[in-house]
Amino acid sequence: MRLQGKVAVVTGTSPRIGGTIARGFAAEGAKVACTSLSADEARTCAEEIVSAGGEAFPVVGDVTDPAHAQAVVEQVLERWGRVDVLVNNAVWFNRKGLLTVSLEEYRHQLDVILTGAFLFTRAVAEAMIRTGTGGSVINILSGAAFQGEPGNLGYCAGKSGLLNFTRSVAMELAGHGIRVNGFTPTVTLPDDPEAGRRMLSATASQDRPYPMDFAGQFPLGRLPTAADYLPALVFLASDESRMVTGGNIAVDGGVSAKYWAWQPRHAD
Repeated sequence: MRLQGKVAVVTGTSPRIGGTIARGFAAEGAKVACTSLSADEARTCAEEIVSAGGEAFPVVGDVTDPAHAQAVVEQVLERWGRVDVLVNNAVWFNRKGLLTVSLEEYRHQLDVILTGAFLFTRAVAEAMIRTGTGGSVINILSGAAFQGEPGNLGYCAGKSGLLNFTRSVAMELAGHGIRVNGFTPTVTLPDDPEAGRRMLSATASQDRPYPMDFAGQFPLGRLPTAADYLPALVFLASDESRMVTGGNIAVDGGVSAKYWAWQPRHAD
């Protein structure tokens, strides 16, 4: 129960990473506001937490809407009186490159990743400052924040911007006892092994403009599921990380450290 008594807001509580974070935080004792653009996803996530004996409620809305961010914080304060943790996880996936993405799509992708984090971080920080409780903000980054991935321009640009957003806001909020850190996952398998095999086969297909050999290039030999991220995320949300701010924890199986020319050879 490392998050006992904490109140968390998690944006983008889809079944995989966002939902796993919300459920994992609740299992560690946190009360969780589950937000999503999808009413079904937000409701399902909150119901799963409550069914497991935790406390949660869903909020539906668009992270790029300033009124939504304020409404989430107001509902959390009205219900639980404080907010201790924010996870900026909401994202819009749109794999297109410089020559194929429309201006409208590019702007929208940056808006979800960067403006969403800005609006929620500001709303939560203002609440933390008013209540004098301090807290932790965790921004979900990506290996794409550090490397150039072809055919995925808006995502790479948005996650890279979020990296320095994290550092800048961490410095600004340090005096208020609010820690701001990045968390870098990698390509994440679904819990269903067969679905994972289909995903890897599709991404490696030579029919794609940019085939990706995720499994063959991975140093540890097994790609992670969202559950593999929870211990590090709980650490960042808890008081155990009270002297950690402006940093980044990568749970990527060594991908960010791998020399580009080395091809891992995994035992069968």
